[in-house]
Amino acid sequence: MFMYLVLMGDFNNPDICWRDNTAGHKQSRRFLECIDDNFLLQVIEEPMRRGAILNLVLTNKEGLLGNVKLKGSLGCSDHETVEFKICRAARRAHSKLTTLDLRRADFGLFRDFLGRVPWDKALEGRGAQESWLVFKDHLLQAQE
Repeated sequence: MFMYLVLMGDFNNPDICWRDNTAGHKQSRRFLECIDDNFLLQVIEEPMRRGAILNLVLTNKEGLLGNVKLKGSLGCSDHETVEFKICRAARRAHSKLTTLDLRRADFGLFRDFLGRVPWDKALEGRGAQESWLVFKDHLLQAQE
């Protein structure tokens, strides 16, 4: 069975020219070779910082992703938020992950608990990833 792949993240290879598929540094050239060897396509076309494309969205299927847009920075981060649509009907995957049972949650208690957190102070000076971890910790505390 063929699996479609979407891989995204900050790969920090500012010397890669995605239009020409070239790079100045050896590490970046090896990264390009890896992408080529695995038949991956890079779908971000707009530069983000100083003319470089740093946040990448890679896929193994042309046409799988559409409406790729840069949506501005998130919080104090200088990285761009990337939005895209997956253009294929998703099949429901069976997962062995443990999840919260929100059907029995008391959302009033959640709201009260999370409403007491001084979010301005808790998230001040933090980037997107660190802010998410702080929020997740508070959410899990509220769940207990």
